[in-house]
Amino acid sequence: MKVPLLDLKAQYNSIKSDVDKAVAEVFESQYFINGPQVKECEAAIAEYCNCKYATGVSSGTDALLISLMAAGIGAGDEVITTDYSFFATAGCVSRTGAKPVFVDIDPVTYNIDPAKIEAKITPKTKAVIPVHLYGQMADMDPIMEIAEKHGLIVIEDAAQAIGSEYKGRRAGSIGHYGCFSFFPSKNLGTAGDGGMVVTNDADLDSKLKIFRNHGSKPKYYHKFIGGNFRLDTLHAAVVLAKFPHLDSWSAARKRNADYYRKLFCEKDIIGKGVKCLPEEVTNRHIYNQFVIRAERRNDLQKFLKEQGIGNEVYYPVPFHLQECFAYLGSKAENFIDSSKAADESLALPIYPELTAEQAEYVVDCIADFYK
Repeated sequence: MKVPLLDLKAQYNSIKSDVDKAVAEVFESQYFINGPQVKECEAAIAEYCNCKYATGVSSGTDALLISLMAAGIGAGDEVITTDYSFFATAGCVSRTGAKPVFVDIDPVTYNIDPAKIEAKITPKTKAVIPVHLYGQMADMDPIMEIAEKHGLIVIEDAAQAIGSEYKGRRAGSIGHYGCFSFFPSKNLGTAGDGGMVVTNDADLDSKLKIFRNHGSKPKYYHKFIGGNFRLDTLHAAVVLAKFPHLDSWSAARKRNADYYRKLFCEKDIIGKGVKCLPEEVTNRHIYNQFVIRAERRNDLQKFLKEQGIGNEVYYPVPFHLQECFAYLGSKAENFIDSSKAADESLALPIYPELTAEQAEYVVDCIADFYK
């Protein structure tokens, strides 16, 4: 049996007519830049995230970068963030000229450990970027308390967490900026790169819209140096075509996660090879990934691939060990949990169209490996 890590063809086939119609309408209009679908997409995402404003941008990476730029982060500044995430989280900080400062993770959620943030704050600290990894939100209350105490900007990296919740509040709605990705593998993906920044501050939203268009307002007059960070009309149209299905897809991911738990318990391999399954700490985990901890992780990964089961290690190298950040002089003893996660974690297929038979095959193969 073949079980891909993600089956985008199955998703497309289920909504093909809607997506094709949306794309055709853009071609008929020939309105490829800042078309009406962009504003419609921004309004839909803002409302969904319980925010007042949204700005469509060219990628999740650029969502982070433009937020840092609009916040005035630059050379000489420091930005605190997690040690364990996709590279863009830290890379964007460096691209502004600021210094990324890494904090170890909570071993249960894989998100930044709020208890370790305040010790990293210096007079140069200007912002904090918590990441809502794998679809579960970081512990935002203490993060916001620390930020308010020290006058810091909070930029939520919610690239993997659209629709997830923390104490009834949606991802992206708690900090000053909330950043999303529409990369094809996300729960709400487009046909390429795309992203969104949400906020509840009208002034921040206005500034974001200026920065995404080379910093000009009016046209050809530049008070700021921005960039070409616009969300293409085609990508906005695809997002809009998929958007009505988002909650049902997230619910299907949750059902698949629950079924995995049932199967793992039936096979009695928790603590006998599989160290642990993901826990739901917040009240709405939308499972962009289903990540287990496993003994002999690399051997298990190879075995599963040989059995036709897609899987992935997110992420094998924490930031403090990345060669490009060697200049920071990070000490390994400060990143015990992120290092363990990098060595032990493995993502299994969790996409909405995953069948019960496929999930059973995945768990059967893992059980066979540990026998």
